[in-house]
Amino acid sequence: MEPTGTVVFATVGVTNFGFDVFSVPVPLPSLEEEDVKLTERRHTDGVSINFNAQFADDGGEAVVFVSERAGAAGLFLGRPGSDRAEALPAVEGSLFHDRPTVRDGRMYFVSAHEKPPVPFRSWAAVYATDLGSKETVRVTPQGVVDMSPAVSASGELVAVASYGDRPWAFDFRVLDTEVAVFRAADPARRVVVAARGGWPTWHGEDTLFFHRVADDGWWSVFQVDISAETLEPTGAERRVTPPGLHCFTPAAVSRGGGRWIAVATRRKGRSQRHVELFDLETEQFSPLTELLNPELHHYNPFFSPSGARLGYHRFRGAGAPGDSVVPYLQPVRSPLSSLRMVRVYGTFPSFSPDAAHLAMNGDFFKSPGVTVLRSDGSKRWILSRQPNLFYTAWSPTERGVVFTSMGPIFETPKATVRIARIEFDPSELTPGRDEVAAELKVLTRPEAGNDAFPAVSPCGRWVVFRSGRTGYKNLYIVDAAHGESSAGGEGAVRRLTDGEWIDTMPSWSPDGSLIAFSSNRHDPTNPAVFSIYLVRPDGSDLRRVHVAGPPGSGEADKERINHVCFSPDSQWLLFTANFGSVMAEPISGPNQFQPYGDLYVCRLDGSGLLRLTCNAYENGTPAWGPAAALDSLSLGPPAGDESLGEFDEPLWLTCDV
Repeated sequence: MEPTGTVVFATVGVTNFGFDVFSVPVPLPSLEEEDVKLTERRHTDGVSINFNAQFADDGGEAVVFVSERAGAAGLFLGRPGSDRAEALPAVEGSLFHDRPTVRDGRMYFVSAHEKPPVPFRSWAAVYATDLGSKETVRVTPQGVVDMSPAVSASGELVAVASYGDRPWAFDFRVLDTEVAVFRAADPARRVVVAARGGWPTWHGEDTLFFHRVADDGWWSVFQVDISAETLEPTGAERRVTPPGLHCFTPAAVSRGGGRWIAVATRRKGRSQRHVELFDLETEQFSPLTELLNPELHHYNPFFSPSGARLGYHRFRGAGAPGDSVVPYLQPVRSPLSSLRMVRVYGTFPSFSPDAAHLAMNGDFFKSPGVTVLRSDGSKRWILSRQPNLFYTAWSPTERGVVFTSMGPIFETPKATVRIARIEFDPSELTPGRDEVAAELKVLTRPEAGNDAFPAVSPCGRWVVFRSGRTGYKNLYIVDAAHGESSAGGEGAVRRLTDGEWIDTMPSWSPDGSLIAFSSNRHDPTNPAVFSIYLVRPDGSDLRRVHVAGPPGSGEADKERINHVCFSPDSQWLLFTANFGSVMAEPISGPNQFQPYGDLYVCRLDGSGLLRLTCNAYENGTPAWGPAAALDSLSLGPPAGDESLGEFDEPLWLTCDV
């Protein structure tokens, strides 16, 4: 039987993007002129998130691009004068598409619909669709991982950033990909033209530019020339852009000629990513997007085939035509008809006892607090503005009680973090209010260390939580109403697990029989590996759930699983995991924190593993409610907050090399 119900989850940053695709003419006007006129042309319709485009015609008008308007990353065509984009025939049912390019009626793109035979392999592969017959074929050989495809102007040659058939080495910030070239008519015979590199782009039929981190630490663009006959390199790689600034995601004119390449740059003293032109003859940079929108990030440039226009994507801007609201709730395409998927604008959601409301936090750092959201997504109330609250667990027996953690997140065992109980009157959740009076009661002692991630027993009497009070993070159970101040004092806290490792993020099964949690107890010296464990509330029958592989296998010891919770019938586990590797080059997008960013479900014995999300983002902090939850999800104009386009560059991309 398939899992059923409603899964709500958070995605780091994605709902804030509001990207559209724009372009400007090339060459630029002379910067010596008194009035430099640069006019952007918008090619996408302002619906959802639109990115990673290429021109579909020589005139620099129509573009093919990726959009999430249908609840997952799909491929679309934007035509001049059209009010709405046209869906392109790609792979039915795929949750992930990327980097489309059209050449002579044939569209190349990345999809992730074929599951690898083993975990810890990326699902990314290159496919081609004949736009006339709608027939799609896999271009990437079976067992090989390819990303970032580039197609030459003739359509005869394809270059990719390839992971080959190697197992994922758990690299994330800088992928260990190679640049491989093959003929479209013979994709199985490929030549590696650069041992390290990504994001290739064609300059004619015999020159490739690509990016990689140079030995001095700067992301830079390199060039390699190849033989059109053998596809082998005809000389050594050459570094094109200088040190002192980061240059990545290059674009060249595919038909050859032209003196420029375009690069996204990150310069010292500048917070924004911008697109600049680099003159291959003079080796000088010319600013471009900084002249237009100095305070916005600009991503992944691309030239029209003739080189007359240069495109990119950016935040469409506050007040720009199109979607301007970040919805509180956003339906997401589910791979299972029996399971509903909804993204929340917040973190750590939890269902009220009747599933009529959700409690959640805001952003991890900027606006944590605790809010309550009506299950149709139409109204949100503030319970607490206190900035250092994270995690929510709604009492299953009390409509007006939510538990949370109070203190800094991501801290050591001895940091002061406390379990707190928030009490409020649910009858005050009315349309005329924006804030509800609430009383916050602290349940654990300040000297007890790092107490976090409360989960409530189905009877509502007990709270299991993670505590660092012994110097190690283990699980404890405390009275849900009175905490450590209840009769018996300190004895009111009962230790559930014990050991010199990390036990964290517990979840109580709805039937009350089990508590699931994440732990590295199988490898205590490694803080980066976590697996699912189950234990009974009395501490008996503690066991590991082997999901990635059987006991003793190499796969089992690579698991990085967090945010585990139960299905409403207590028969399935929902969690975030690193099983799917990386879907796209991380440098090409805004910051994502960690490589275990997809949702999975499995049975209590680890069988029946299913992937629920598949994209280039970090998805996590899920909650699993009944099938009837959110049935009244608003179908009118979405309620939410004005999109400000505030997001970070990858936090590891610094300019202090």
